[in-house]
Amino acid sequence: MVSPVTRAATRALLLVVGLLAGLACGGTSSQATSTGLSSSDTPATAAVTASGRLPADFLGLVSEHAFAAGPADRAKILGDQRRTGVQLLRQTFDWSTIEKTRGVYDFSIYDGFVHATARARIRLLPIIFRAPAFRSRTAKPSRTRKITATTTFPPRSNADMARFAARLVRRYGPRGTFWKENPDLPPLPIRSWQVWNEPNLPAYWGGRPNAKQYVSMLRTVGSAIRKADRKAEIVSGGIPESRQGIPLRTYLTQMRRAGGLKTFTTLAIHPYARNDAGVITAVSSTRRLLNGWGYRRMPIWVTELGWASQGPRSAFTAGPTRQGRYILHAITGLGQRAKQLNVRGVVYYGWKDAEPYPGGKDFWGLHTGLLRQDGTGKPALSKYYQAAGVLKRVRFR
Repeated sequence: MVSPVTRAATRALLLVVGLLAGLACGGTSSQATSTGLSSSDTPATAAVTASGRLPADFLGLVSEHAFAAGPADRAKILGDQRRTGVQLLRQTFDWSTIEKTRGVYDFSIYDGFVHATARARIRLLPIIFRAPAFRSRTAKPSRTRKITATTTFPPRSNADMARFAARLVRRYGPRGTFWKENPDLPPLPIRSWQVWNEPNLPAYWGGRPNAKQYVSMLRTVGSAIRKADRKAEIVSGGIPESRQGIPLRTYLTQMRRAGGLKTFTTLAIHPYARNDAGVITAVSSTRRLLNGWGYRRMPIWVTELGWASQGPRSAFTAGPTRQGRYILHAITGLGQRAKQLNVRGVVYYGWKDAEPYPGGKDFWGLHTGLLRQDGTGKPALSKYYQAAGVLKRVRFR
C-alpha cells in the first residue's frame, strides 16, 4: 500500500490554503467541493464554455498514489487534492487487470476508485490501455525493434479492445450500471475516454510505432465508445515530442494521411519542455499545424506535463523553486490562452514523488510530484494551488 499523505503534509496543505485563499478568489474547500458536474452535462469538447469560463474539469493531475491507496488513505488523498484545486484525475484503466480470464471482466478495483473520486467530486479521464497477455501482440527484438521487459504491445484485435471499451462505458458512462448501483453518489459519469498512451514511442507500441495501426485502433475503439455513448469525447493517446520515438509532427502527419484526424474528438499531447515558455511554444506549434490542416475547431488537451525538483540531471530537472514557477506559469499561461489555442485542459504529472525502480535505477520522472516521498509539500504544491485560483477567474468574451 502506498504511504498516505502524512499529518505534517496535511498541516502544510492547510497552511498553504489559508495563505493563498485570497488569491483563489473564493476557492475555499467548502466551495470547491460543491461544484461537481451533473449527469446531464455533456463533455466539454471546447476550450471555453458558453458562459466564457474554462471547463469545470480543465485542471487535472496524474496520481497513482491515490489509485493504489486503501479506502481510508485514498479518501484523504483525494480530499487533499480537491482542496489543492484538482478537478480531474487522469488514470490508466488497465485492461489486463480487469480481464484476467478471457471474457470475464472484474471491475471491483475500479469500482472502488470511481466511487471515491465521485465522492470527492473529482472527474476522471480514463486511459484505455494495456491488453491482457492472451489478447496482446508479441514480437521478437530485432535491429529495428527494441523490446524490453516493460515494452507494451497493442492488442492483436482492435475489435477485442472495442468490446472492452464499450463495457467500460456501459459500466461508468452516463447510463452506466455503476451509477444505478450507487444512487447515493454525486452523479459524475465518465464522458471522456483516452485511447492508449504515447503511441509514437517504441515502449508503448511493441518496439516499433506505427501511426497507421494506431489510427485503425482509434477508428474501431472510438466507434464502439460512441455507440455506447453518442456524446462521448474520444481523446487520442497523449503524443510527446521525444527523440526515443517518432517526432510529434511526423506522427501526426502520418495519422492524417491515414485518415486518423477524423477518428477522435480531441488531440492529446505531452509537451514536456525545459521551462513553461517551451510548453506554450509546443502547444502553439501544434495549434498552427492543426489549423493549417483545417482542424481549427479540434481541441488540444495537454494530458501530461511536468518538471522534476531533483533527481538525475536532465532537460526537465528544474530544482524545487523553478519547478513551482514553471508549473504556475505553464498552467495559467495555457488557461489564459485557452480560447486562442483551443486548449481543452491541462493535466500535471504528478501528485507525489515515487521511489527509484527496482535495482535502484533513478529517473527524473520519479521526482515531478507536488509532494516529496515523505508526503511533505514542495513549493510546487502552493504554485499549483495558486494556478487553480487564477483559472477560476479566467473569463472570455
